[in-house]
Amino acid sequence: MQRSHIVRPAAMFWGLVVFMPVGVTYLSAILLLLTMLVAGGLGERYARLRANPLWWPVMAYFAWTLIVLAIGPHYPETGSNLFHGIRIGLTMLIAMALTREEAIWALRGFLLVAVLNIVLIVVFYAVGGFNIWSPLRAVVMEVGNKSISNALLFSVVASTAAVWGIAQIAAHRPLRAIPAFVLLLGLGLVVALPLTSRTSVLALLLVIPVVCIHQWRSHLKMLVGALVLGAVVMGAGLYQLPQLQHKVEVGVQEIEEAQAGAVFKGSWAIRYYMYRDTGLMIADRPFTGWGIGGWTDQWHKRGPALLADSNMPHNDFLWVGAQGGLPALLSLLLIMVAAVWQAWKRPDIAGRYALAATLIALIASSVNSAMRDAQIGLALLFISMVYLRLAQEKNDPAPWRGLLPSRLKSLESLEKDPARPAA
Repeated sequence: MQRSHIVRPAAMFWGLVVFMPVGVTYLSAILLLLTMLVAGGLGERYARLRANPLWWPVMAYFAWTLIVLAIGPHYPETGSNLFHGIRIGLTMLIAMALTREEAIWALRGFLLVAVLNIVLIVVFYAVGGFNIWSPLRAVVMEVGNKSISNALLFSVVASTAAVWGIAQIAAHRPLRAIPAFVLLLGLGLVVALPLTSRTSVLALLLVIPVVCIHQWRSHLKMLVGALVLGAVVMGAGLYQLPQLQHKVEVGVQEIEEAQAGAVFKGSWAIRYYMYRDTGLMIADRPFTGWGIGGWTDQWHKRGPALLADSNMPHNDFLWVGAQGGLPALLSLLLIMVAAVWQAWKRPDIAGRYALAATLIALIASSVNSAMRDAQIGLALLFISMVYLRLAQEKNDPAPWRGLLPSRLKSLESLEKDPARPAA
């Protein structure tokens, strides 16, 4: 492929800046797309996309979006909502079009910057609060949706560590698993405390049992033991944190008060009204929806006046369903479920890495605007699809090979599942 070498550092750049403000992430996405266009070999990339199981679901999502745009009403928000809807699918396609080597470079950037940010967090809270560069504030403390994005990215790193640790246990090397589980628990504390992301904690609590099931689905005794141990470490350990307990209790109380008719700006109360009213929007126009950009217009008419400043319902599937009807909702849901299923079908460690990452993206999209909000979607969606891209290397038993410098031979076990023969 001519000039293909310029794509690899561009892919790595996107991985490096996913924790940065959204403007930098947009720049990295544009840079990667431009380098792909000028590098040559577009026919090869197109063939790779056409062979990808996600190709037709994404095309169906695009097609229905454009049909609704053509036949439906337009609103002041139509342009921005159309842009974000197209961006979602384009982000997936860019990741799927990467070669294995390019995906490895993107992953190198992501894991490298994640390690550096973990060091930053440790130093920040060990030494004491100090002035920190504003673009990195969302790494160490709660700063709007960007801190939610960063917490979800840390959840991906934590689940990656968990998958590797579980593989060491399956290979009867439990001592090698200890650092991985320390990292898992440490990042769990980070997303639960300074970043205060219930979405990320929920994702971890759901994902870890799923990867255990994937690892030991044919070994019932090991599976039961792993699930019990995981429940004790993750469930009991994290839930005993007073701050997290308080947030959950407040959330439950908010829902109860909202059901009784109270209107206030509580996180779970807002979701209660958004999910209820967006569901009614879909029920009223189940086939074509209210048109691209129509959610905001309908929310202003249906939702409580106190909450009228919202522009998305904190659920990507309800968002597209309200604007494009059930076909739009089902097409986007099919894409994400198909991504998880593709990862599940691969029986080795590469499949488990992708399973955890894509499942986190699916959970986050179901309880937050993890695709619609570019602060989250340009980071989490891209990284999860890079994980999936590597898992789709059907003829490669070790698609993660080459992630680390070749001289680090002692870490080659990261590339292979010691518990299973190569697929």
